[in-house]
Amino acid sequence: MITSIAGDAHPVLVDYALQAPRHGTAFIVVGDTKSPAVFSLAGCDFYSIDRQEGLPFELARSLPKRHYARKNLGYLVAIQSGVDVIIETDDDNLPREEFWAERTRSKPARLVDAVGWVNVYRYFSQQNIWPRGFALERLLDPTPECHAPRFLDCPIQQGLADENPDVDAIYRLTAPLPINFENSPAVALGAGSICPFNSQNTTWFREAFPLLYLPSYCSFRMTDIWRSFVAQRICWGLGWPILFHGSTVWQERNAHDLMADFRAELVGYENNLKIMESLVQLEISANPAQIGDSLLSCYEALIRLSLVEKSELSLLQAWLDDLRSISG
Repeated sequence: MITSIAGDAHPVLVDYALQAPRHGTAFIVVGDTKSPAVFSLAGCDFYSIDRQEGLPFELARSLPKRHYARKNLGYLVAIQSGVDVIIETDDDNLPREEFWAERTRSKPARLVDAVGWVNVYRYFSQQNIWPRGFALERLLDPTPECHAPRFLDCPIQQGLADENPDVDAIYRLTAPLPINFENSPAVALGAGSICPFNSQNTTWFREAFPLLYLPSYCSFRMTDIWRSFVAQRICWGLGWPILFHGSTVWQERNAHDLMADFRAELVGYENNLKIMESLVQLEISANPAQIGDSLLSCYEALIRLSLVEKSELSLLQAWLDDLRSISG
């Protein structure tokens, strides 16, 4: 699944549209107001704004336009179709052959169970590189040791991206790219271990689908990062490690104004550490049936920090209502 305002001749979209049917995979693209009026690409199920507004979801009537969180409607479409796995990426990430391999929840991984911030990129690179959303105050923290690989049940799995990986504007303004990660064994972060993950090469299994929700009333550059903090906190209570594996895509990054990215990420630089300190204080249920209540508690905490607008709660409630309607 991809959110994009590109046309149907975009080479990355064409690549996915060609390969998805060959691998028995549905390919959904969610557009926005800047999408072309005509979009026709075999192998791609495109959702224009008009088509989105015709969806039978409460969220479709209230979700803001011109925001990456329009992707929430694509998630609902996929969930309603009955899939057990959702893979999301972006329109500047090109898939390697490994990207199309079968996805399994249980995978061999090195567990990290240290409490605190863990820069996962250090397990895949010798360079001083960190993921977008990592707390800058913790960049010099030592890297915890991993346990020996063993099979772990991980309903959320983050893949890395080579050449132009997901790093913040500070890194892009001060350090060299491209970079390719090492082919190292997967790493899984257990309860108390913190590292942001993104929406650029991420696998979600059915039980974790409620955690897909992207917030709308926050910085565009933070929506998937703050989602990952919320998801990670809830996963601790459920006993689900977050898995990070090597690159199965490479990125040919779309044009960006790095100073504009910096300004959009500033609220994260200043508050990512504070967010996790706040989420850690919450009581989170160990019952998967209570994920909705846990999501509401986490977003109420972000609202108390004045980092997400109160209007987010009505969107989140619509998301939860739509999920209940889909599940019957």
